[in-house]
Amino acid sequence: MMPQSDAPPAPPADPAGAILRPATTEAIEDAAAALRAGRLVVFPTETVYGLGADARSDIAVASIYAAKGRPDTNPCIVHVPDLAAAAPLAALPTAAAPLAAAFWPGPLTLVVRRRPDSPLSARVSAGGATVALRAPAHPVALALLRAAAVPVAAPSANRSGAVSPTTAAHVLADLADGPGPKPALILDGGPCRVGVESTVLDVSGPHPRLLRPGGVTREAIEATLGIAVAAREDAREDAPLASPGLLSSHYAPALPVRLHATAAHPGEALLGFGGTPGATLDLSPAGDLAEAARNLFAMLRTLDSPAYAGIAVAPIPHYGLGQALNDRLRRAAAPRSGRAAPSS
Repeated sequence: MMPQSDAPPAPPADPAGAILRPATTEAIEDAAAALRAGRLVVFPTETVYGLGADARSDIAVASIYAAKGRPDTNPCIVHVPDLAAAAPLAALPTAAAPLAAAFWPGPLTLVVRRRPDSPLSARVSAGGATVALRAPAHPVALALLRAAAVPVAAPSANRSGAVSPTTAAHVLADLADGPGPKPALILDGGPCRVGVESTVLDVSGPHPRLLRPGGVTREAIEATLGIAVAAREDAREDAPLASPGLLSSHYAPALPVRLHATAAHPGEALLGFGGTPGATLDLSPAGDLAEAARNLFAMLRTLDSPAYAGIAVAPIPHYGLGQALNDRLRRAAAPRSGRAAPSS
């Protein structure tokens, strides 16, 4: 079980920059020591790579926001190895036990009420009364959490609002030359096997609400709970959020994204699905939603190139993992400052 004592103030991140290392036992131990010292560490999960810091330290968590350029209204998911480690951090409702039994470790985040005596920094909750918790299903992530023995706040390891990283190379491309603090260490655990972020389920109230579709499907959650799960609309850009992934514009390449495309317009790249004729890249020629999820962010990054004027995306079925894919694509195509969304 994780210690409940407050962490000491953390020193600033090393300005010399991050060191990329294969996720060996020695590297994981070094990364755990860096976390305990208040430093930033990048590590792989089954969903995307995370930018982690000791979730008990205000200074360490603040360095996440500075490194990403992340709005302070957008909370972080806190990673723990198991449900027992979550108990000192939050008031776990009855629904937490069956959900954790079914999906932890795995790509399901639970939004729950903070305990009054929770050791977590208020920054991880953006000052709110709830906290988002999950246990990642990746051997490197779990080994790091157990070795560090601290709860780890970790949003995706990229600049805020940009396409999430599913390889260590993506992390280096996003964070190596950024203006904020640099991670002390990047653990390279290979490509992420799920490829889209975790499902976020709010169980802090009387009725579960799906805040963000992700690696665990809505259908699987409803089958486990035996009840329907309500959905939530997008949050206001300036309002404190209950979880990450709720902003209307997010997961976005620099190029404009056009959805539900059957063909590319002049100058566009076409991101296909299920064997789309003329596709520049195809998320899954066989129409496999799990394969498409693994490929989504990497292919968006590849097509986000000066060689194209925009990215057109073929229709994707809206069931199972398709709900998560369509959610990410809708946010990638949403209007952003200085740019309107292209018409279909």
